Amino acid sequence: MGVMKRFEQRLEGLVNGTFAKVFKSEVQPVEIAGALQRECDNNATIWNRERTVVPNDFIVELSAPDYERLSPYSGQLGDELAGLVRDYAKQQRYTFMGPIKVHLEKAEDLDTGLYRVRSRTLASSSSQPQPSPGHAQHPGQAQQQAPRGGYGYPPAGAPPMPAAPPPGAPAMPGHRPAAPAAGRPGGPAPVPGGGGGQVRRWIEINGTRHQISRPTLVLGRSTDADVRIDDPGVSRRHCEIRTGTPSTIADLGSTNGIVVDGQHTTRATLRDGSRIVVGSTTIVYRQAEG
Repeated sequence: MGVMKRFEQRLEGLVNGTFAKVFKSEVQPVEIAGALQRECDNNATIWNRERTVVPNDFIVELSAPDYERLSPYSGQLGDELAGLVRDYAKQQRYTFMGPIKVHLEKAEDLDTGLYRVRSRTLASSSSQPQPSPGHAQHPGQAQQQAPRGGYGYPPAGAPPMPAAPPPGAPAMPGHRPAAPAAGRPGGPAPVPGGGGGQVRRWIEINGTRHQISRPTLVLGRSTDADVRIDDPGVSRRHCEIRTGTPSTIADLGSTNGIVVDGQHTTRATLRDGSRIVVGSTTIVYRQAEG
């Protein structure tokens, strides 16, 4: 059973169904849970071949109406969300620098149904990385000092990400090698008209970069989407980016459609800098050689 499914089942049994009543607000706990998983992925820092550190202290900012609904249950919900993060870290072989905590806070600038997640790596008093359950410690392995980072940032002074391993080298725990893109066996497609180099593709949403490392990338509000967008105007499976020469985007039968570079469309060719609007969210498509 998946981490998210176990989380949903635990919520269903809490407080004799109280959660089922309170969560009729726009913000759903499963949406917050998915955002916490992405927060771990986006802020994972590789310290060595045996340890990938992720944030352990999270703040979920809610609109005033949603905060009023959820705050009476913040302790139970925080514990369940912390448990989900712990289970997800075990699955991904991530480690923590201290205890996992999830807090709810009110944000006056957010409308009902919208929320933000901030995170930081907060060291325990021992300042030593704590393994997620099932992640073995290696006797005699040197511990690295864990500085305290601010919310939204990895630990200050964290070692740089190592260079990509040579072909054939074993993957490091917690590191998932990118899947080859379409157009060239074993690697990204060449840039049209370029000198035969490789092309990197990514999208930027609200300042967050999401690499495109597969032939297709589904965007939507569903937890099953490759890139999940927390926007009430976005359908569960809203649209799909297809890499190639050139890359394209196609609507997947969404309710509100897509706008690409100012034009309502169901399918369009993408270029570096193309702006895609879904619901009230703007996505910038990027590609570069090298």
